[in-house]
Amino acid sequence: MDVYDRLRVRKRVNGAGLLTRLGGSLMAPEVLAAMQEAAQSYVDMAELHTRASEVIAVHTGAEAGLVTSGAAAALTLGTAACITGHDVHKMERLPQTDGMPNEVIMFRMHRTGYDHAIRAAGARIREIGFNDLGVGAGVRGLEPWEIHAAISPATVAVAYTMTPSRQPPLGMVAEVAARHNLPLIVDAAAQLPPKENLCRFIAEGATLVAFSGGKAIRGPQGTGILCGRRELISAALIQQLDMDVSPQTWDPPQGLLSKELLRAFPHHGLGRGFKVAKEQIVGLLVALERFAAADSAGETRLQEEQLEALATALKGTPHLKATLLSGAVTGRYPVLELVFDEAALRASAYQISLRLQAGSPPVHLSERRAQEGMLVVDPAGLKPDDAPVIAAALRAACSTASP
Repeated sequence: MDVYDRLRVRKRVNGAGLLTRLGGSLMAPEVLAAMQEAAQSYVDMAELHTRASEVIAVHTGAEAGLVTSGAAAALTLGTAACITGHDVHKMERLPQTDGMPNEVIMFRMHRTGYDHAIRAAGARIREIGFNDLGVGAGVRGLEPWEIHAAISPATVAVAYTMTPSRQPPLGMVAEVAARHNLPLIVDAAAQLPPKENLCRFIAEGATLVAFSGGKAIRGPQGTGILCGRRELISAALIQQLDMDVSPQTWDPPQGLLSKELLRAFPHHGLGRGFKVAKEQIVGLLVALERFAAADSAGETRLQEEQLEALATALKGTPHLKATLLSGAVTGRYPVLELVFDEAALRASAYQISLRLQAGSPPVHLSERRAQEGMLVVDPAGLKPDDAPVIAAALRAACSTASP
């Protein structure tokens, strides 16, 4: 009996993609082995973070990097660093920011539930621009003058949510932010693959970039990466570390933590609850190196073959049409779109999804387009033998839904 059986937790087939609510990704044996090895020794966490920063910098092209407890924590810590710099008095006050610069400028179309992570640092988001393109009411997007006009002495950063549309162009926003000497924070949590994106956003002018560590990189689920300008990464790290140490004997390692902190010794920071275990740091670094070295084209071919096999197995299923979109078309993972004749089935795509999840084993497919009568098979979370299980579950669900 394995651990999930003992806990009476059902193991699920994941065709929905690498999602936090389904446990993220599955880690490779070498990642698990590295974490187990890391668990057998004590280390100075500041030193480990400093060495991790060097590894992250190699793979992202950034000056420095920080392993965080997820991409959301990376956004909170990055925002906190932009508010405080190395001012320990400001660090001590967070998230109370009244009376200090605390505004983060953000395009209205980039607002999501995830920007709560920015507000959690004490920042106030100042929305700019109109959502004309988003609602189809016009043809114009955010323009440079709108960013210029919103910047004031209260502004500490500009935030940008990276999306497949990449609108407005990141380079344009970066240019305006740089002209005002403001950091640009990019939420790129879900922008891997392709692996080239590890370096792309820094190269295009981002000051700080947040990635998920437990999705495409396939590190521990509770990890993320914040990479970017060294002094801001330093300010983020000092607000995450355990600072219950003696000022008389604390000797921060060279290369990341600022020596000016010795003149005004910081207390525990806003990110103290975002601590990352030594095992998680090591696991993420091994996973990052593995991801950067992987044969992306070969992995995509295997995923497409798996989806092709699933599409073949679904032929003849009543009121269901399966269409494969290649990785070249999506720009990321290939996907299999499943369009249901909801009228004939007398069931919506949501209801079909519910039936799949109620099965044994439960099967999860992406519901991102369920309002269109479509479920999507994302292969990123599939195991090699999952395609026949999904095909059988879909045939049963469609049969159950039929009149």
